[in-house]
Amino acid sequence: MTQRYFIFDDDHEAYRESVRAFVAKELLPHAEEWENAEYFPDETFPRMGALDLFGNKFDEKYGGTGAGYLFEAVLVEEMSRCGSGGVAAGLGAHAQIALPPINSFGNEEQKQRWLVPGIKGEKIAALAITEPEAGSDVAGIKTKAVRDGDDYIVNGSKMYITNGCRADILVTAVRTGEDPHGGVSFLVIEKGTPGLDQSIKLKKLGWRASDTAQIFFSDCRVPAANLLGGEGAGFPMIMSNFQWERLTMALGAVSGAEQTLKLAKDYAETRVAFNRPIVRFQTIKHKLVEMATEIEMARHLTYHALWLFSQGRDAVREVSMAKIAATEAATKVADEAIQIHGGYGYMMEFPVQRAWRDARLGPIGGGTTQIMREIIAKSMDL
Repeated sequence: MTQRYFIFDDDHEAYRESVRAFVAKELLPHAEEWENAEYFPDETFPRMGALDLFGNKFDEKYGGTGAGYLFEAVLVEEMSRCGSGGVAAGLGAHAQIALPPINSFGNEEQKQRWLVPGIKGEKIAALAITEPEAGSDVAGIKTKAVRDGDDYIVNGSKMYITNGCRADILVTAVRTGEDPHGGVSFLVIEKGTPGLDQSIKLKKLGWRASDTAQIFFSDCRVPAANLLGGEGAGFPMIMSNFQWERLTMALGAVSGAEQTLKLAKDYAETRVAFNRPIVRFQTIKHKLVEMATEIEMARHLTYHALWLFSQGRDAVREVSMAKIAATEAATKVADEAIQIHGGYGYMMEFPVQRAWRDARLGPIGGGTTQIMREIIAKSMDL
């Protein structure tokens, strides 16, 4: 029986069971195939849309359910059970980080044009911010958009863009002015725009089932009507969703670590050495206990941050702490799980190796552990 935590009620748990059933039936059985193919079918997006799994944070007016952040948190946790960090990342990036700027800052025409089909999964979205020389330093964005009549001419490149190859719409941060912060804007650039190259798929250590792209813009002519909000308003837009993105990474990391712990425990209970299951050796038993303790500490800090965030309170410090605790714990748990598996853990046919590869992105993506520490230090007046 799943343990109940203080932040969720009966409705959340009922939703959890329905999502868990979907994941077990329609995603998990294909995880190995999609990992080997380094891609999962585009048809997965409209299937998620048909089940209202993209709509928790969005108004019913646009096809969402308006269920809210706690229901979305349940979804994020359950998606970690799909057996592939790349599948969870691709589907999550669409709904968690690419559609929110359109929802928050788009006008009515833009929402009808991009948000509505996005919630249905009929159009796949990607958020394009990171560049080869501008990751956590958002103010360092160099991709330039120059106004030319009713259009912008865009030149530059983006790096590490989840869903970048398959995306129908790229919610793209561009430089429209010289001010490091005030000169950043958001343009929605659609697939098929002349001068847009989405063909370069990057090879990755983990998250292999997701497509991660390097994108090039060469004299892309984009209608000015595709500008989200006002010109120069992009920086606060980017900052506005960072807390939720980092919370989802913490939530996914905790839940993923829990699945990894299960792999290690199951293996330790069945692997026999010196005439007994290795779980009966104190060294292994205590290692499993330490892993479980790390997970619970990270979970409670993450749920505390989630509760603050869901109440509309300032949770920047707590979210940053949660991301550090959860993603670092997931990486540590995965490493210990491989150690428990011994030589088998180093073999590609055992899923624990994938858990280790997928977990390793956590302390990097969405703001590195080092950046999180800087944010926390600032909150402490250090």
